Amino acid sequence: MLIMAVDHVRDTFHLAQPEPTNLAITTPILFFTRWITHFCAPTFVFLSGISACLAGMRRTKNELGAFLIKRGLWLIVVEVVFITFAITLNPLYTVLILQVIWAIGGSMVLLGLLVSLRASTTVIGAIGAIIFFGHNILDIVHPGAIVNTFTWKLLLSAGGFNSFVQVSTNHYILMAYALLPWTGVMLVGYVFGSLYKSTVDTARRRKTLLYSGAGLLTLFFVLRTFNLYGDPSPWAVQKTTALSIISFFNVTKYPCSLIYLCMTVGTALVILSCTEGIKNKFTSITIIYGNVPFFYYVCHWYLIQLIHIILFFVMGYGTNQIINPKQPFLFTPDSFGFNLFGVYIIWIVVIFTLYWPCKWYSKYKKTHHQWWLSYI
Repeated sequence: MLIMAVDHVRDTFHLAQPEPTNLAITTPILFFTRWITHFCAPTFVFLSGISACLAGMRRTKNELGAFLIKRGLWLIVVEVVFITFAITLNPLYTVLILQVIWAIGGSMVLLGLLVSLRASTTVIGAIGAIIFFGHNILDIVHPGAIVNTFTWKLLLSAGGFNSFVQVSTNHYILMAYALLPWTGVMLVGYVFGSLYKSTVDTARRRKTLLYSGAGLLTLFFVLRTFNLYGDPSPWAVQKTTALSIISFFNVTKYPCSLIYLCMTVGTALVILSCTEGIKNKFTSITIIYGNVPFFYYVCHWYLIQLIHIILFFVMGYGTNQIINPKQPFLFTPDSFGFNLFGVYIIWIVVIFTLYWPCKWYSKYKKTHHQWWLSYI
């Protein structure tokens, strides 16, 4: 949760917003600032699958299916209404943004439908594995004109923050996250949730997580080293060693490739195995954020934009510069922003400030039991 905010602060405040994955202009520190946040979305989606499995331990299949569908639809509404506004600051909603909350919500709906249809854990796992390991076959087998359709882009091929789809004269949808590859991650996470049943021995769970993570990381290095399969953008030796290393780890997130998922989910599994049961001052602080991830996610966007608007006026920009004809987002004049050091300072301010609201809400959730608390 804390690392994720780095990327959103960088997107908002980095001067001229240079693309960190463009080998022609990136630097090691800029690339690392982007690369480290690659691990966030896959871990969120995977853990959402685990959470869905845990939620099912106290519900019937029908109850769980209905809960996941309703929660998924709610997340999509939040993405389109609240997160879109928090990113664009545009009350006219000329651009609707579908990113990680949409991916989690849509995946929950699909998982809820499978649960409602009485699909077994084995069937759900098989579907998840086929999507997880097999979706990049479409890089080899091109299905013709269908790839240009709205539905195909929405489900499989949306390519990040350049994937604008015009729906009317002045309205667009930014399809940053293609749904189905992320659904594969959630379905696999749902199966791994079985490891957290009370009947499963801790040592067995940690060993399974460790071996699974190590297996995915091994697959990552093998596939990436030889450019065999799993990513539409092969790596290549560059003019410097640093750029060659960057090229190797510059995997495709939009849409998320198998190699990207092996690198990120594999690492997450190893960390889950190695950190279980660890308690110290640092974990007691960070768990405050982890106890209320959705609350934190929504609040961090609005706090970032509050700081954005304040700095916009403090730096001398006027109301005539709120709209930038080159950008769909407000308060983004071309000259606005800071260097990477300034970005990290703002990031620290954001996560430091949110500690107390998260601590309050975490305590509130533990002492209150209103139905709506399960949705926020």
